[in-house]
Amino acid sequence: MTTTGDKAAKAAARKARAGENGVDTVPPLAKLFPLGLQHVLALYAGAVAVPLIVGGALGYSAQDLAFLISADLFIAGIATIVQSVGFWRFGVRLPLMQGVTFAAVGPMIAIGTQHGIQTIFGSVIACGLFMILVAPFFAQLLRFFPPIVTGTVILIIGLSLMRVAAGWITTGSTADEPGAPPLNVAFAFGTLLVIVLIERFAPAAIARVSVLLGLVIGTIAALFVPGMVDWSNVGEAGWFAVVTPFHFGLPVFEFASILSMVIVGIVIMTETTGDMVAVGEIVEKPVNRRQLADGLRADGLGTVLGGIFNTFPYTAFAQNVGLVSLTGVRSRYVATMAGAILVILGVVPKVSAIVEGVPRAVLGGAGIALFGMVAASGIRTLAKVKFNNKNVLIVALSVGVALLPTVSPTIYDRFPTWFQLIFDSGISAGAIVAILLNLLLNSSDMRAQAATEPALGAYDAVRGPAAAALVHPEAEGTGLIPTAALDDPDGKKSAPSA
Repeated sequence: MTTTGDKAAKAAARKARAGENGVDTVPPLAKLFPLGLQHVLALYAGAVAVPLIVGGALGYSAQDLAFLISADLFIAGIATIVQSVGFWRFGVRLPLMQGVTFAAVGPMIAIGTQHGIQTIFGSVIACGLFMILVAPFFAQLLRFFPPIVTGTVILIIGLSLMRVAAGWITTGSTADEPGAPPLNVAFAFGTLLVIVLIERFAPAAIARVSVLLGLVIGTIAALFVPGMVDWSNVGEAGWFAVVTPFHFGLPVFEFASILSMVIVGIVIMTETTGDMVAVGEIVEKPVNRRQLADGLRADGLGTVLGGIFNTFPYTAFAQNVGLVSLTGVRSRYVATMAGAILVILGVVPKVSAIVEGVPRAVLGGAGIALFGMVAASGIRTLAKVKFNNKNVLIVALSVGVALLPTVSPTIYDRFPTWFQLIFDSGISAGAIVAILLNLLLNSSDMRAQAATEPALGAYDAVRGPAAAALVHPEAEGTGLIPTAALDDPDGKKSAPSA
């Protein structure tokens, strides 16, 4: 049996290891502040995009958009502090940053369009409570979210959000003059060019904030074009304001909306699990089941607070995990400092008013990069998958169903409201299809059978140069296929066909 002395010895050993890997070390303030600010800059562009997207889609005024941004930053800071410092059974106690998830954008716009923003906040609160309740059992639910499902869902999120970027670029178009104004397109692609150049020529630490710098440089350039930048509300905005709960009214709880958001909550928990495991490996402090549950509870708490304080669901931000790896700074108190900076930014309305005034064309250019990165993250996850016939079908049908409302927004207009709430967002629909198809086509028996199948499906005809390489004897060196595949069993090259 384990004695009290053994438990104390193990606890002391864990504390010693924590001290060695630097996770629990508090850097001097002179280093702590700039390191925390670096994390804020890496997160900022993604963090403020969601309130701009949702508030803009619901037609809110500049003042309301600025308030949504302030609330977002304020709760992001609190959620980050809870996750990094921890209390009782909340918080993974690792250097993780929290921000509003893109996974909820489509469902929230669908809910807000049908029932108003109070129903969004009600479903967010219910989603957060669900996450807190299932956190201890989520390890058992992870089997429903293998890479084929999570990668597909993340890919769908990125692809679905491209419509938002296009909408920002076409701001200013009219029924008489449809399409994007050429000046908007120029600023959008100019912003993209700046982002690419920063990624190509800037040091790694600066390249981490390439999207944010693209927004800043694009906005500065737009200042020289009359009417492009509207900062008329900055002067009216105060230097300090408390973020008040239920600013837009008491939350409304509606079943279909809650169901749609619970699906998002499961996706959030899956993403956060991957981020916690990754950062645990980076700082050499592996995450155990209890820590995993504590971190997921913190996600749920942040989401509940988001619904109360007029903002949205929260998750760990993957780009900040990469920043921990890049800088080599493992202290969780760096994330705590970043959280404190976010809280301060959240109670300074002038900052939010400045962000709200960024030209929509510049946002559109940055959005192409930002949402494209989300889609690329999904593709990277799917790279772990063996693409046999069944897995190809899972991805194909999930993406196809998800994009139907994107390419034809009125496709479900004749269906009941509850159906529209789930399927109009695309993200919820794609997630449901991916989960169900994976359960149907990837049962244990199916997986055993698929293990003997080739990675390329029989019906997936290879086209273009790759198809030629399969039959052309002079394909050696193209890198398209192993050249041994062109040899006969004796190792001799096949002769050209007559």
